[in-house]
Amino acid sequence: MNMMTAPLDAKPAHPQAHVDFAAPDLPMMLPGRPPARYNLPKAWHHFKELVKDKEDTSQVAPIFESLPWRGIYDAALGFLKTERAQEIRRKEPSLVALLDDHDALRKLPKGSLAQVYCDFMEREGLSAQGLVDELDKNRPADMYWDDQVSWYFNRMRDTHDLLHILSGFGRDALGEQCVLAFTYSQQPSPAHLFLGYAGALEIRKHPVKVPVFRAVREAQNMGKACPRLVEMSISELLPLPIEEVRARLNIKPPRFYNEAHATWRAAGIDPYDLMAPVKQAA
Repeated sequence: MNMMTAPLDAKPAHPQAHVDFAAPDLPMMLPGRPPARYNLPKAWHHFKELVKDKEDTSQVAPIFESLPWRGIYDAALGFLKTERAQEIRRKEPSLVALLDDHDALRKLPKGSLAQVYCDFMEREGLSAQGLVDELDKNRPADMYWDDQVSWYFNRMRDTHDLLHILSGFGRDALGEQCVLAFTYSQQPSPAHLFLGYAGALEIRKHPVKVPVFRAVREAQNMGKACPRLVEMSISELLPLPIEEVRARLNIKPPRFYNEAHATWRAAGIDPYDLMAPVKQAA
């Protein structure tokens, strides 16, 4: 289930385009934000609709709304109250603007995280703004809050493709489930875990058996060992060699994910197209 990507040509106006997220007087958290509550029937309904059409990304946001990270406000406020958080907010009011400026990123050293990021996004035909637009398509207007907590939430969204690159998990079906599990350990919304393992169950039905669940579990442990990426200065990481960034974040190459890919390829199967017919041995 590839649920967190969007094409370059999606460009609706964003409701918070007017907000200066670097403003020193931006409220930390506006009153009236809704509490994080579970709604299991709603989550299950939208999941069943997603299973019917795995490309229907409109079903994803309601699942996350129904299975939220209950400690998200405490985590955001705990970080925002630090001097380091305010320094990062001043420097990086918008990761979308930072990450979509490929002309500037391409001036950074060869082999840097910035260069690898540009290669990945350009090869896949993606943009940071495209992801924002895709997720905003069905988002109610009353879910936008002009405060620092929104800045924190935006960073959780905007680091998704960086997690792909740093973790080594691709945009294939198994890679997406692994990124969801990795993200759960960073941002523990039950929706990440639910979708990650539900997607893994679908992949496991493939006739060529690979360590699907071990790959997802390994990804979950990798996310736990990694400092929370949303709370790190991305502009400080981008110029560094990608292997140095991975070392700083305690990210090691995934064993079971790579093993799964090797097994599929040995069977003549492209991991990015698991619906392709299995080649028969001569």
